[in-house]
Amino acid sequence: MKDKTFFITDAHLGCGTDSAQREADMVKWLDSIADEARRLIMLGDIFDFWFTYKHAVPRGYVRLLGKLAELSDNGTEIHFFIGNHDMWMFDYLEKEIGAIMHSEPENMEIDGKLFLIGHGDGLWDKDHKYNILKRIFRCRLNQWLFAGVHPNVSFPIARKWSNSSRKKHSLKELGYLGDDKEAIYLHCKKMQQKRLDAGVQPYDFFVFGHRHTAINRPLGDATYINVGNWIEKRDYAVLDGESVTLKSFSK
Repeated sequence: MKDKTFFITDAHLGCGTDSAQREADMVKWLDSIADEARRLIMLGDIFDFWFTYKHAVPRGYVRLLGKLAELSDNGTEIHFFIGNHDMWMFDYLEKEIGAIMHSEPENMEIDGKLFLIGHGDGLWDKDHKYNILKRIFRCRLNQWLFAGVHPNVSFPIARKWSNSSRKKHSLKELGYLGDDKEAIYLHCKKMQQKRLDAGVQPYDFFVFGHRHTAINRPLGDATYINVGNWIEKRDYAVLDGESVTLKSFSK
């Protein structure tokens, strides 16, 4: 019975020598959940870099894209929250497989529970440099200019930058930093307080990626989940109707 919601994040397909194996493992995982998955929520950075051209598709990932199309055709609702590495996904998955695309964290009601869901980048109030860079990358003019550069030139440059960016943000590899230092956790805490102050329904769950660290922490009466990553580990999370559980796929 398709009655569960699955979450996955930060596979960074396209980087590293084991990218093909990570993709193959993801396809196996998708096969294993196909009969149960009413909804699949991909939390961003599934691809280490992507750019949607008008008349061309970036090379690779055909096994994953085909499997996602198969799931969608068989009734699984697919959501894709763009990350900081695949923010130029645009409408490709929407048009090809019917995925629902999200560019910012959003509220979702699932099984009677209220969720705040997103990738997790740019939520730290003091990260001014990154947020300026994010606006530059999301500028339509800059996207149009990038599209005009031949992929043989633009993709190597973009992949080099992506690899440098991933290495620079080493906090992702340090594990949980504590409730007073985790930027996404603090953002969620602030968003929950706003709802409590307004007297509206508080969140039950916060589910994010970006940190590459699997986290399950209480946040008042709610729960903060960071799904982890699909690089060193094969992390995912599942909502069974009542609770969200962190798991790891065994190959």
